[in-house]
Amino acid sequence: MTQPVLLPTPAFPHVAPTRPEPETPYEQYVYAYPHQKAYRLLENGPLLSELWAGERLDALSLYVHIPFCEMRCGFCNLFTRTGAPEEVTRDFLGTLERQARVTREALEAKGEPIRFHLAAFGGGTPTYLTADELTRLCDISEHIMGADLRTASWSVETSPATATADRIAVLAQRGATRLSIGVQSFIDEEARAAVRPQKREEVEAALARLKEAGFPILNIDLIYGIDGQTERTFKVSLDAALAWQPEEIYLYPLYVRPLTGLSSRHAKTLQEWNDQRLRLYRYGRDHLLSAGYEQTSMRVFRRIGTAAVEDTDGSSISEYNQQAGMVGLGVGARSFTTDLHYTTDYAVAVPEVRRIIDDYIATPTERFRRAQWAFAMDAGERRRMYILQHLLESTGLRTADYEHQFVTRFEDDFGPQLDALLKRNWLREKDGVLTLTLEGMAWADGIGPLFFSDRVRTNMSAYQDR
Repeated sequence: MTQPVLLPTPAFPHVAPTRPEPETPYEQYVYAYPHQKAYRLLENGPLLSELWAGERLDALSLYVHIPFCEMRCGFCNLFTRTGAPEEVTRDFLGTLERQARVTREALEAKGEPIRFHLAAFGGGTPTYLTADELTRLCDISEHIMGADLRTASWSVETSPATATADRIAVLAQRGATRLSIGVQSFIDEEARAAVRPQKREEVEAALARLKEAGFPILNIDLIYGIDGQTERTFKVSLDAALAWQPEEIYLYPLYVRPLTGLSSRHAKTLQEWNDQRLRLYRYGRDHLLSAGYEQTSMRVFRRIGTAAVEDTDGSSISEYNQQAGMVGLGVGARSFTTDLHYTTDYAVAVPEVRRIIDDYIATPTERFRRAQWAFAMDAGERRRMYILQHLLESTGLRTADYEHQFVTRFEDDFGPQLDALLKRNWLREKDGVLTLTLEGMAWADGIGPLFFSDRVRTNMSAYQDR
C-alpha cells in the first residue's frame, strides 16, 4: 500500500489532546519523533537534492545503521538480522557506498561545503562487521560521504561478543570518541531470562579491552524489569558496572514488543510489571546518584565531571539528538530535514527483515536519489518534536526559546498537557524553564506520548506489525 505524504502545511491546531494524562509509566521508548511506524511509502518521493537545498550544511550529523547482530535478544525489536554471512555484509557495504555517493552529491548540489560534526554507527551491532569491514565502513564514511571522523564526535555501539581486540583497534585508530556496550545484566541467569545468552567473564573481558583502548567515553547499558530481577540482583549489575568507572551508564526499562523473543513468554500482569520496573528504576537511579553520577534523562546517567561528547556549538550525542541535519545511511537509518523525515522500509520479524535487507542491497543507485518512506513535518509536528527534545532532558524547556522559535506560547499550544503534568507534580517551572521533577522523570516514557499528534497516533495504530 502506498500513501502520499507531502501535503500542504496546515496552521498549527490549538486543540486539546485526546488523552491528557498518561495511563502507564511505560508506553514506549521515545527516542525519535515520530516513530518509524508513522512513516508511509511515497509513490514518487522528492529528490534529496531538493530536500537538502534549504538546509544548513555546515553542522550535519551522520548516522550509519548496520543491521546485523551475532544474536537477537529476547526484548529486541530493532531492525537487525542475525548470523549474516560474509557475502551479505560485503554486498551491504557495497550498496552503502553507492548510497553514500549519491547522498553526498545531493548535499553538495547547491555548491556549499558540507561538514559533519557528529557521527554514530548504530544498529544492530556495528562491530558484527570484521575489522577489515569496519575499516571499509570508516573509509566510506570519510572518503565517500565526507565525514572527518577524527574531528567529529563519533559514537559506536558494540556488544561483549564482538568487542574483539582487532575491531576495537580499528575504532581507536580512526578516532571514535564514545563506545557503548550493551551488557544488560552481569548475572548470567538474568541474561538468559532476557534471551541474551552470555557469560559474565565474556562481558568483563570485553570491558577490559575497551578500557585499555582509552576511548574518551565508555557507556554501559543495563536493563531493569527482567523476570526474577530484584533490587539485590540489580545492585550486583550496578556495582559491576561502576567498578569499571564508565563515563556513562544507561538504564533501560525492559519492553516486550510483538514478534520479539519474549513476546509470548512474559508472565507478569501489566500492573505487577510496572510496579517492578518503577521500583527497580528508583533504586538504580538513587544508587547511581549516590555513586557520583548525574541524571541527564530518564535513561542517561553521566559521571559528574565528564564532558558530553559534543562539538563546539554544544550539540551532543544523546538519546534525543534529533534535529534537522541528520543524514542517515544504510537500511533502517533515518534522515531528518526541516520539512521531511525519511528512511527505508521497517520490520521486526526475521523473514521480513531479511527481505528488506536483500531489497536494499538490490536497490538501483538512482532510487537512492529520492526519499522513499517518509513523514512530512508540518508546523505542529515540529513543535512536538522540539518539546520532546527538551522536556525529556534534565535541562528542560525554556519557554522564551519556544516562543522565539514558533511565535506562539507553549502554554497556549499545549495547555492541557501542561495542566496535567503540573497537577501530578511531574513538572516544575522556575525562571522560565520547565523541567521534569524527579518523579516526572520516572514517568518520562508515559509523558512523551502525550505530545504525539493525532496524525502520528493514527498512522502508528494502522501499522501492521511484521
